[in-house]
Amino acid sequence: MIVLRLPTFGCPLHPPSAKFCRDFDKSLSPLLFSPNTALSYSIFNFKLSSKASLKCCCIKNEIKEQPIKALSLLVFQILELSGALFLLSRTIKPQHDLLTLFKAKKLSEERNWLLASALGLGFLILLVFSTLLIADRLFGAKAASNSIMKEILLSSNISKTASVLVNCIIAPLTEEAVYRGFLLTSLAATLNWQKAVVISSAIFSAAHFSVDNFLQLFIIGCVLGCSYCWSGNLRSSIVIHSLYNALILLMTILS
Repeated sequence: MIVLRLPTFGCPLHPPSAKFCRDFDKSLSPLLFSPNTALSYSIFNFKLSSKASLKCCCIKNEIKEQPIKALSLLVFQILELSGALFLLSRTIKPQHDLLTLFKAKKLSEERNWLLASALGLGFLILLVFSTLLIADRLFGAKAASNSIMKEILLSSNISKTASVLVNCIIAPLTEEAVYRGFLLTSLAATLNWQKAVVISSAIFSAAHFSVDNFLQLFIIGCVLGCSYCWSGNLRSSIVIHSLYNALILLMTILS
């Protein structure tokens, strides 16, 4: 029985003779076991181990940084909400207070804001995904750009909790108070509600500084504005905004 000692070259198609194996080992052994060759192998292995350890350190550092980024974003959003509410309290007419933005109007006594939230969310999902489907057919599909958000969500429970608080609670409160509760209401005082919805939605979309998502954000603003005008209750647009963001986060995790 011939034992082949050529593991690095794989299994040959035809087994060589014993004489060939002995001659091959004699000719190859000085090369394999020379000091220079051993040194080159050790240097090569050191480089591989160094690259692997460096890559592991980078991954570990990146994993540690994700919760910090999420918590920083949470603190920034809280400060933004506080600043927006402070400015609104200084801008609202003296006979009103800040809580009037979140109080139900007379129209909400006749129309259920929960029904408006359900209808608005369903209509929003239908419009957004139909628009994306048409855009993909006309201009071609684009790769999703939510990889950073996905890394943050999957890095730790702290990052996931902070992201949910930011996207599903703080951001909807801030944006609905500013763009629907204040801006849309102010425009509707001098314009008809349809024009007020369009103008406030355009400003809402432009304020995100995203050319690629301008149309999608404009549609979202229009649906939120129509829901607020129909129900007369800001809670309707806040709920729609929050649930839509929660759906996007869930799709990001599952994608």
